[in-house]
Amino acid sequence: SSRAHPLARRPLDHRGAGAAHDMTSPAGSTGVAPRRNNLFDPAGKRGEIQELKEELNNPSKEKKKEALKKVIQAMTVGTDVSSLFPDVVNCMQTSSLDLKKLVYLYVINYAKAQPDLAILAIHSFRKDANDQQNPLLRALAVRTMGCIRLEQMTEYLLEPLRRSCKDPDAYVRKTATICIAKLFDINPELVEDQGFLDILRDMLGDSNPMVVANAVASLCEISNNSRKNHLQLNEDVISNLLRALNECSEWHQVFILDALAMYDPPNSRVAEMILDRGVMVRVSHANSAVVLSAVKVMMKFMDRIQSPEVVRAHCKKMTPPLVTLLSAEPEIQYVVMRNINLIVQKQPQILQQDVRMFVCKYNDPLYVKLEKIAVMVQLSSERNIDQILSEFREYASEVDIEVVRKAVRAIGQCAIKFGRAAERCVDCLLDLVKTKVNYVVQEAIVVIRDILRKYPGKYEAIIKDLCENLDSLDEPEAKAAMIWIVGEYADRIDNSGELLESFLEGFHEEPATVQLQLLTATVKLCLKCPGASKELIGRVLKVATDECNNPDLRDRGYMYWRMLSSYPQMAKQVVMGDRPTITDDSFATQPRILNRLIANISTLASVYHELPETFLNPERVTPVKEVESEEEEDDMRETVERVQNEMRIRGRAGEKYVEDSEDEDSQGSTHSSSDSAHGDSAGAGAANGSGAAPPPPLRAMSTVLSEQTPGQSQRTGLRVAAALVRGPGGRIGMQMMLGNFSGQPMSGWAVQFNKNSFGLAPGGPLQVPEVLPTAFHQTLLPVVANQLLSGTAPAQPLYVEVAIKTNLDVFYLSIGFDLSIVLADIGPVPQDTFQQTWQAIPPEQKSRTLGNFSQQVTAEMAVARLQTYFVYSVAHTQAGDSDIAYLSARTLNKLTIFCELTLQRSGTGVQLVVCSDAPPLVPIFQAFISELLRVTWQGVPGVG
Repeated sequence: SSRAHPLARRPLDHRGAGAAHDMTSPAGSTGVAPRRNNLFDPAGKRGEIQELKEELNNPSKEKKKEALKKVIQAMTVGTDVSSLFPDVVNCMQTSSLDLKKLVYLYVINYAKAQPDLAILAIHSFRKDANDQQNPLLRALAVRTMGCIRLEQMTEYLLEPLRRSCKDPDAYVRKTATICIAKLFDINPELVEDQGFLDILRDMLGDSNPMVVANAVASLCEISNNSRKNHLQLNEDVISNLLRALNECSEWHQVFILDALAMYDPPNSRVAEMILDRGVMVRVSHANSAVVLSAVKVMMKFMDRIQSPEVVRAHCKKMTPPLVTLLSAEPEIQYVVMRNINLIVQKQPQILQQDVRMFVCKYNDPLYVKLEKIAVMVQLSSERNIDQILSEFREYASEVDIEVVRKAVRAIGQCAIKFGRAAERCVDCLLDLVKTKVNYVVQEAIVVIRDILRKYPGKYEAIIKDLCENLDSLDEPEAKAAMIWIVGEYADRIDNSGELLESFLEGFHEEPATVQLQLLTATVKLCLKCPGASKELIGRVLKVATDECNNPDLRDRGYMYWRMLSSYPQMAKQVVMGDRPTITDDSFATQPRILNRLIANISTLASVYHELPETFLNPERVTPVKEVESEEEEDDMRETVERVQNEMRIRGRAGEKYVEDSEDEDSQGSTHSSSDSAHGDSAGAGAANGSGAAPPPPLRAMSTVLSEQTPGQSQRTGLRVAAALVRGPGGRIGMQMMLGNFSGQPMSGWAVQFNKNSFGLAPGGPLQVPEVLPTAFHQTLLPVVANQLLSGTAPAQPLYVEVAIKTNLDVFYLSIGFDLSIVLADIGPVPQDTFQQTWQAIPPEQKSRTLGNFSQQVTAEMAVARLQTYFVYSVAHTQAGDSDIAYLSARTLNKLTIFCELTLQRSGTGVQLVVCSDAPPLVPIFQAFISELLRVTWQGVPGVG
């Protein structure tokens, strides 16, 4: 294959594509130069740069053009051609627009690597920006200067940019408006001091609609970045925008409509005027983005319109365009329905007569079906509930389990929403329970629990049918719901004690939610039927307080025990007190959040149903840009040889592996002597030694605690996304994104780890400020190893149990991680040590696994990938059609892993032979290799 394998972060050989063309086709037949002139030919690499220099200085424009194309081609595939900067810049002295475009493209890419030379080129840019003959050349020069993101370039850009804003050609003015936004991103203070924001606002009155739309887009971008409203709209500006709206392209219309949505009309008259003059006709546009942007403006302005008749008329006009969008591609259907879900919560009369448009079709994708069911629940009313229930009953017999679950939940939501239709919904659910289909029964029990809470004492007759299905329950939520029902109606179920006792048999294997529910239900049984439950309550309390490690369960057990012993009346008030009734808006979006989401219709926020700051965190974006710019700077300085070998070795000559990574303070001269003792093999294997860049995380940060998960005191509202990562120097950290959904500020943060096989523990306090409701905060917690050792062998999958304490509650969660998190960054063992140990281990103690790569992988690629994640190459050899690599790794608690990796050169076959002084590590290492190299193992690993 001529392409690099996806395991590599960069191509191992950037010459592969060109070489493949040379071998498979005659020169010139595919547009590729002959081998002699191929820039990527390793034999003539140095000479080709010199040839390019000569061609770039050739007086012939055609030869210069061809040479520039070769340079751009090399730059595109990652080859460093920055040494040609002076020669390329000299090519700017031409009247050819095509040549200038190629030169400008090159300069933009290498300006950061060669800032001094870029400054020299600025005079040519300024000259082109003053060209009186060609407006395209003026615009190109200004655009290129704006794309060169160098602080020292800004002073040279000011005057050409100011002139371009007043250029007689609209294309130049349009380009200048975008350039102001780019300049603001580099130096905001300079843009404000030089009055460019006022110039942009003046351009909102430009006679050309394209210029107006770009000025709007720039001001919106600047406002978002600075968190200030620089788009100061008034009636005069609005009038100009509405005039431009009728004349500009569809994407410019989206910019203007989004700007109008930011305007707050002072009264009903202004709101109606804006909608009538230009917004209403946009809902009939062919572009779905224009339609949704127009709907957003209408939804915002309808809050200001006082006449109910006018609001109803606008809602009626919105309905046909939304219905039309439902016949588009599935992806657009999904986006539209996510927006409709919000719209109908705000204006229920919209689409209420068009429920039939949301009926699921047999060929609808799963995500479309699920969203259609959700919208139908929102559109349900007393008049159409029979039609909707009939649809949901049919969906409950589908083959797709997700659709069935969603349909059953939807029936329960309708029962809670409409009291008059509740009995029909309950009958429908009871029919589904009688089907004895496992997942249908369990989903029905969950929703029936909510119905019993909504209508206490009304549908108790169905409890008997529910109790007949106890043996089929295997999902925690269904078990917890059934236990709640038994406890709540313990005095009306004859054998309630026996039913609860059946759950007690597997108490230790149940999740915390089921255990807590069983404890509370048993206490209810004790309070309602004291004589028949003394033995059971004693057993449950003993198990909860003496045999369980969960502090939440244990504390609740002690609390119940003391109340039952000393304050039985108080226990009755606490356990059997009145609970808030479930309302029909329990499943709807909170009004404050709904209004903000309505203001973000046609954006990702309306698709995620999350506020923008929850997934667009400015504190998170800024440092990423800095890191990327530093990496780009380093890449520009790398030679071709270092690009080629980046994944294998970072600095062959100077970067040896560190002998003992556990002592970070002693990584100086103490290690240099031990490094040299291991010779060249140690140095060649030190892909990730101390000081090297950390490996990219194998697993992305994922949600480990939902805001619906209760804490120790049954309070909810904390969402946690987390991942364990390796940082510079092999240090371990835990990335966390903490979200507050509780409705009150969260503070007093603290963290603790449970004992684990590798002794992972917090390396410092959890430094998190007060987090306001609906806000998020990202933090990095340092983690150290060999502190909280449990003394137990590690098991697959690897995870660590964590408790997070806030002023609201204490929350418990588990965070999974891959083996590289606990591997030491110490390089390979010496070859003689590996050989002696490997030969001394009997074959029966080595685990052998056969598998296949997803596509062909070379030994060099696999070894480079492994060394990036602290599995080091000791030696390699060849046998027949196979490459064999011998590798070693050591965990932070000094457990050693040796392995032999055999790769088939002519195919995708792979064999892994592993042994370790800790046998439980072997299956963990096999799973780690599968995840790291994307190997599919054949069957269960055998012993070889």
